Amino acid sequence: MIPVVASDWDVPDRLHRICLTENLPLPNSSSENLWLPYTQMKTTAQPLHVTSTDGVRLTLADGRVLIDGIASWWTACHGYNHPHIVDAIVAQAQQMPHVMLGGIVHDQALRLSQRLAAITLGEASKVFFSESGSVAVEVALKIAVQYWMNRGATKRKRFICFDGAYHGDTSGAMAVCDAEDSMHSHFKGYLIEQFPQSIPATPEQFRAFESFVAQRAGSVAGVIIEPLIQMAAGMRMHSVESLNAITTICRRHGVLVIADEVATGFGRTGTFFAYQQTEFVPDVLCLGKALTGGCVPLAATIATPEVYSAFHSDNTQNALMHGPTFTGHAIGCAAANASLELFESQPRLAQVKGINATLQRNLNVLNDADGVTEVRILGAVAAIELADRIDTGLAIDAFAAMGVFVRPIGNVVYLAPSFTISTPDLETLCVAVKRFLAALPEVTRST
Repeated sequence: MIPVVASDWDVPDRLHRICLTENLPLPNSSSENLWLPYTQMKTTAQPLHVTSTDGVRLTLADGRVLIDGIASWWTACHGYNHPHIVDAIVAQAQQMPHVMLGGIVHDQALRLSQRLAAITLGEASKVFFSESGSVAVEVALKIAVQYWMNRGATKRKRFICFDGAYHGDTSGAMAVCDAEDSMHSHFKGYLIEQFPQSIPATPEQFRAFESFVAQRAGSVAGVIIEPLIQMAAGMRMHSVESLNAITTICRRHGVLVIADEVATGFGRTGTFFAYQQTEFVPDVLCLGKALTGGCVPLAATIATPEVYSAFHSDNTQNALMHGPTFTGHAIGCAAANASLELFESQPRLAQVKGINATLQRNLNVLNDADGVTEVRILGAVAAIELADRIDTGLAIDAFAAMGVFVRPIGNVVYLAPSFTISTPDLETLCVAVKRFLAALPEVTRST
């Protein structure tokens, strides 16, 4: 194991550790009213209070400055406060913050839809805007079901999804998440049951998957998958060969393919979109998170011309009846257009390649570390899976004491930094991960 000095990462607030040990309620955070996501508020450690951001750094209320290792759930691909995006947001806010897209359009939405169509499913594809990745998935599922309804196949209303999947926290999105081993499993019975499968990886599994699809094709509207990395599942990775096989089989049986690239899109896996490493183009594509460079909420659902043709009709009942209040939000679209301009003018994919090399060089050695079951690295993502579950609150405090912000998922410590991170800053993150792993008994609990 890598040597560690306890004082290098001492948790600042010992009271939280005492409370956890004695099963006592933890003191409230600085707000009595804020309800945090994915958090048991009664037992959670006190959250870090961030007052400002800059580049890849978070400044805390107590004066500490942390290198952010996860880019605010993988959104801040250009780093925080990028002046080009900030300027675009300010200019748009001064001109026109928002107008509804009911009988009205605006330049930013028109421009962004054209640009996204051209770089994804083709210039004739159609782009539907919403305000979050979860809603983008809801729209995709709705499109797939209504596509078949408009074509007279009214029984095709179910979806094939995969173990380990996470597609969001709204009802339809939850229904296509992992049904047994996810944060949404206790909603079983409330959600519509879908057809979960393991992601096939061998010829035998491909044949079994095809048999499964063939038997249910008449009731299946589509298959939904996160290409290459199931990010929220702890960065589970699967192969291009698996994706190609899944898509080929589904296409053979007339099943629409939905690619959820809310988390994997915009360079995270090494290509601009993860599906571009495969032999297929999806029928429907979901985007979000880094779409605006992590600055403001915006998401998009993109459909091929063939899918859209089922909605383009003289029959008003064939229209897609969906309309978030802030769909095509002008400030969000301005931020997204500015983000795309940065991808066009800056070497972001080359930076991802450099990040990957640094992660490989520093973290592959952890495959032999005590308590580590697997190291996975792809693009600008590295995941170290541990045998034991990690206490998230203690882990955050331990990393903060080393000058970095890292928030593990379950039993996985991961890095997914901004693409603009410097090599020294990234190596600092890697060193912090190694020191953290050297003290595993302090921050893990049995699964």
